[in-house]
Amino acid sequence: MPNPNRRFGFTLVELLVVIAIIGMLVALLLPAVQASREAARGAQCKNHLKQISLAAELFHDTYGAYPPARYQPRPGDPPVNSCGGNETTWLVRIMPFLEHGAAEEKWDYAQPYANHAQDARESTLSVYVCPSRRSASNAIGEGLLAATTTTIITLPCGCKVPVTTTGSVLVRGAVGDYGGNHGDLSPGSFGLPTDFYYGGNGTGIIISSRPTCESGVPMDWIDRISHRNVTDGLSNTILAGEMHVPVGHLGRSPEDAFIFNGDYVFNFSRVGGPTVPIVSDKYAFTGNGLVSWGSWHPGACHFALGDGSVRSFAPTLDTEILGRLCNRADGETVN
Repeated sequence: MPNPNRRFGFTLVELLVVIAIIGMLVALLLPAVQASREAARGAQCKNHLKQISLAAELFHDTYGAYPPARYQPRPGDPPVNSCGGNETTWLVRIMPFLEHGAAEEKWDYAQPYANHAQDARESTLSVYVCPSRRSASNAIGEGLLAATTTTIITLPCGCKVPVTTTGSVLVRGAVGDYGGNHGDLSPGSFGLPTDFYYGGNGTGIIISSRPTCESGVPMDWIDRISHRNVTDGLSNTILAGEMHVPVGHLGRSPEDAFIFNGDYVFNFSRVGGPTVPIVSDKYAFTGNGLVSWGSWHPGACHFALGDGSVRSFAPTLDTEILGRLCNRADGETVN
């Protein structure tokens, strides 16, 4: 007869075996889950670049040229072109074409970046951040801005005089992950008026431009890049791409600088070519990294080309080919 007092269940050894099997299955599935999530983030990153490229194209259709990366006079320019250099960037100008006209209206292109309200400087668009790095809600960094302060002091005579001091102040501002293609280094970077970062010298599509000044204030830009200037073909020239920002440096200037601040070319754009490859190590912290393309996606860096297509290039891409893709008119097209 069956024993009525007999109890059925798992022994401790059996439970431990089951737990071990479950742990092994989870360990096997976790890489697949992580790969699936990264694939989704990569697809979203490409979509962001697609939207940016379409916004730049709509800007071109409206104004007959691509947006200037920023105002930047050349040394020795006449007074009519010698103002500005610290206003905002192309990423503000295309906001209306990303259905964020209200955000763009907070900016005055004739005023220095530092003169704008804090809410304008700190607010960004989700389309400007790569989900593999961060979300728009935490795309805020800190950095120093030049500041001029005027204080009224009273002298022993009872007369009051203004005293102006110049220094720097720590401020917060929006950061992001996509930059415009400023070109390659063929114009040079030697401290000369012909250097790539001065107005009109860039060989890319989104380049710095000399301003047209009225009473010392920039009112328009003169170095206009349009379709006809991209003689290598829109499908052969980079428009924008992922900027290298080292892991551990998010929100830290200058590696992750204010994308709406036109003071420095590396805030909102990149160059590529010999000596400036796509950065293969997302942890790399090198001198050229400030102006290099780079991604946190494994084995790929995403770019939008001038024709609106989005491509992924391996960090091992030959630097000569990269330079040709960054130069709009060197006569060296890439299939």
